[in-house]
Amino acid sequence: MASSIWLDKQAPFARPSLEQSIETDICIIGGGISGILAAYLLSKVGRKVTLLEGNTLFSGTTGHSTGKVTAQQGLLYSQLITKFGVEAAQQYYELNQQAVDLSFNLAEPDCVHHADSFLYTQKADGKKDLEDEWKAYQTLGIPGEWNADCEIPYDIAASLKMPKQAQIHPVRFGRTIAEKAIQSGAEIYEHSRVQKVNILKPCVELENGHTVCYKELILCSHYPLEGIIGMQIFKLEVTRSYIVAFEASELYKGQYLSIDKPGRSIRTTLIDDKPFILLAGDSHPAGTISNTSMYYEALQLEAKDNFAANHCNYHWSAQDPETVDLIPYVGQISSRLPNIWMASGFRKWGLANSIVAAQLLRDGIVGKQNVGISLYSPKHTKFGDAVLQALKLGGKVTKDFVGGHVTRRAMPRCTHLGCKTRWNEADETWDCPCHGSRFSKDGAVLEGPAVYPLDLSGL
Repeated sequence: MASSIWLDKQAPFARPSLEQSIETDICIIGGGISGILAAYLLSKVGRKVTLLEGNTLFSGTTGHSTGKVTAQQGLLYSQLITKFGVEAAQQYYELNQQAVDLSFNLAEPDCVHHADSFLYTQKADGKKDLEDEWKAYQTLGIPGEWNADCEIPYDIAASLKMPKQAQIHPVRFGRTIAEKAIQSGAEIYEHSRVQKVNILKPCVELENGHTVCYKELILCSHYPLEGIIGMQIFKLEVTRSYIVAFEASELYKGQYLSIDKPGRSIRTTLIDDKPFILLAGDSHPAGTISNTSMYYEALQLEAKDNFAANHCNYHWSAQDPETVDLIPYVGQISSRLPNIWMASGFRKWGLANSIVAAQLLRDGIVGKQNVGISLYSPKHTKFGDAVLQALKLGGKVTKDFVGGHVTRRAMPRCTHLGCKTRWNEADETWDCPCHGSRFSKDGAVLEGPAVYPLDLSGL
């Protein structure tokens, strides 16, 4: 059974579920870092904030991440310069580096540590791509070092270092922020899944029938519209990747990312005074592979061959939505519906970008200027208009669709839009290839956008 090193031995945060209908200034859907930090920042400026998490805090991507907080996010800046220009690429770096720096002020010292970040290649043809990224660093004034020494036991053809980045224990880090949010007056509810968003009233309806009426709504769920039908108009690409963790003899000073295929991510952490190595990689579109054991087996073999690890203590997987243009979607979904906000599409770099997103959401709502609001806006790719149409369709489509096509079936179809799910044998979950919904082996919702359980009676 898959188990994350970050969630093991962590006592539940144990927030209550919402058992009554309420009104609030700001309703936040989603209890990951972006939602929790937005709740904290907005409650600090005097807003009445209610956060709703359908499962438990940090049980999604946050608790299944690698725990890297870094502005070095693969071969990114050379592409950003090409797509958006030097100024936009520089803004993206500065916002993410500021997020790295802020992470040290948000949590206790045992939750966050300094670490230099490295990109590396083991192949001669990868050196050119890395050189292009190094040139982008120089163009943008990003601190870096070409061919810096790497601690990992691989034959390295070239490397690129970005100093003064961070790595965290994501669950303990998130809980520290959640505690601060509660102390600032935010209300946080677990096991309070939203099933419907009403944009006319405006209220959200929970699966238990209670409602939360809001002035502003923030969608910080994994997929941007948890429980809203109509996302066939537009979809993000959702990818799944795999991680194993095993005991090590020492901690690395750096954290590493291969630019080769298949990609590899490497970092160390201290758990119960024991050093562990986290080895991650092997991404694929979510819900498209049944034999996921082969990915764990490949990582375990690599751990044995390169790190002399005879046993992997933990293995788990995570999935991430990705935008079409490299930059996450954060902000108002549409100028025609200015009180609904979102944060999604973090492209596997959700920890740094979640910190960025929370600040952009706060600044956007309170009317404070921030250069990142335009850069991250969902409106620049017309994504917001598609979401707005999905919201308009949501109320009438949900009843008809779920009451008809989805529930009358002989095979497990996703309760979001009826796509056939695929059994993930290693994680023992039903995964949807269309929008990334995940269900337990008993059919319970693990990750949205689906909000209704699978009907497994026909199996």
